[in-house]
Amino acid sequence: MIVGLGNPGDEYADTRHNTGFKVIDSVAETVGVKVRKRKFGSRFESGEFAGKKLILLKPWQFMNRSGQAVATAMVFYKLGIGRLIVVTDDMDLEPGKIRVRAKGSAGGHNGLADIIEKLGENEFARCRIGIGRSSEAEAVSYVLDKPAEDQELLLAAAIERARDAVLCWIEYGIETAMNKFNSFSE
Repeated sequence: MIVGLGNPGDEYADTRHNTGFKVIDSVAETVGVKVRKRKFGSRFESGEFAGKKLILLKPWQFMNRSGQAVATAMVFYKLGIGRLIVVTDDMDLEPGKIRVRAKGSAGGHNGLADIIEKLGENEFARCRIGIGRSSEAEAVSYVLDKPAEDQELLLAAAIERARDAVLCWIEYGIETAMNKFNSFSE
């Protein structure tokens, strides 16, 4: 299951905080599906890649409340924690950088913190996409704002790399995805 974090609603569609949703949409386009079905408090769709069934999930609550949707879908599909990757934005990475990890802490990200809390563990893969930080704006204002034009190009390229990293994880596993995409984004 690939989970992209974001916020529902048109007013958030092009914000930095919806980077995870954009990766899900890019994966969906690659595998030839549209994420439209409603269940688990989410928008979701299933598809196939490299001979494996995929569940693409966008929790349809505000990001800080993503955990219950993820936990409910995991139980419904009877998925072990090793079959989950979460894609999200990260203010601690420079704009356009991506970082793939097999597990870890929330790192100050409230969406990841809620998922960890609801699942009761942090042993799931994640792909973080750098959105940078602004010294001039508070964190909430910054993530809920649209990126500047120069950042927009960096984020568009990072979304494609994150999509490719997720597809690599599906086909070859987390170690290969980390080796290939973390070194690329350094």
